[in-house]
Amino acid sequence: MKRQVPIVLCFLTGAFVVVAFFIGHPLVVDLNEKLDELLIIVTAFALVLGVVSFAQHHTKKIQRKQKDWRNSIVSLTSLGLMAFLGLFESMLKSGAVIGDRPAFDWLFTYAFTPLQATMFSLLAFMIASAAFRAFRIKNVEAAVLMIAAVIVMLGRVPIGQYILPHSLEISEWIMNNPNLAAQRGILIGAALGAASMAIRVILGIERPYMGGAGD
Repeated sequence: MKRQVPIVLCFLTGAFVVVAFFIGHPLVVDLNEKLDELLIIVTAFALVLGVVSFAQHHTKKIQRKQKDWRNSIVSLTSLGLMAFLGLFESMLKSGAVIGDRPAFDWLFTYAFTPLQATMFSLLAFMIASAAFRAFRIKNVEAAVLMIAAVIVMLGRVPIGQYILPHSLEISEWIMNNPNLAAQRGILIGAALGAASMAIRVILGIERPYMGGAGD
């Protein structure tokens, strides 16, 4: 019974959402909106579960003195500080203020945002490394890829017009025609894969909400 009830609920809700997308009856629309509101509530509980799991993971890592356990101390301290300021800052008498800004806003703007930007900036080196490996001309396809990439890069910088005339026009054509066609093909494939997975979940073939695939 513990396994059948979640499967039945998943089938009913999933099938209803699919049907509601094609039916504009006010009763169906209202019920679908109610389900969306319930989804927000479930998402909130999932967020709490994620925070608890995060805290448990790093707490065990600190207790067992695993690799980089000191970073776990920083992570838990940051989590607790931001959670405290976000939840209880308005309850403090004078309010936690750094300079002329609330402490939560200050930490988010001047601590979290730069760290996030630093993390994403590291992707540039990973992309450059991947591009170096991809641009090794071993066959005709690799040669076409390298030529197209060089033209696009030249079309994106001012000096490219002096190195290769009309590189901007050629670059725009590449981005708006073959590149866009490939992107649409990828999106269609991803959409078909998502639809296939959704059908498998609705029918109970895949059960990720029960800790893994069904038996």
